Amino acid sequence: MAEAKQVLDVTDIQKILPHRYPLLLLDRIIEFKRKERIVAIKNVTINEQFFQGHFPGYPIMPGVLIVEAIAQAGGALLLTEIPDQNEKLMVFAGIEKAKFRKPVVPGDQVRLEVDVIVWRNTAAKLMGKAFVGDKLACEATVSCQIVPRPAKPENS
Repeated sequence: MAEAKQVLDVTDIQKILPHRYPLLLLDRIIEFKRKERIVAIKNVTINEQFFQGHFPGYPIMPGVLIVEAIAQAGGALLLTEIPDQNEKLMVFAGIEKAKFRKPVVPGDQVRLEVDVIVWRNTAAKLMGKAFVGDKLACEATVSCQIVPRPAKPENS
C-alpha cells in the first residue's frame, strides 16, 4: 500500500480530537497512513501555559506532555477508523519504555512519529518518537483504549 501524504491543520485536528487549549498539543499533521503511521508537528512557544512553572528561568516542556502529544497523534490516527468517533474517547491504558533524551524548549518544533504496533477495535499499542530537528527528544510505547464519551450536560 502506498504511503498516503495528507496535511491537516489544527482546525482539522479539532474535528478528530476532543482536546482544546491548553491541552491540544498538535498543530499540524504532515503524514497519515491509515492504521499504520502518523507524523504530526507541535510548535513550542514561550507562551505555553506550563512554562510559567516548569521551570522559571529555565523553561523545559514537561516530559509527560511530550508523551501526551505522542498519544494525541496516535488518537488522531486511530479515531478516524471508529465509525461513531464523536461518541468515543481514546484514553491512556499504559505507558512503557518512556525515555527522555533531550529537553524540549521554547522555539523548538517537535516532530511526532507514531507507528501502530497493535490495532484492535477497542484498543491499540503505539510506538512514538518525538524529534527536535534530527535529535531524538523522547520515545515511548503507549497503550490506548477506546471508551464511550460521557454525555454533555444540557447546560454546556
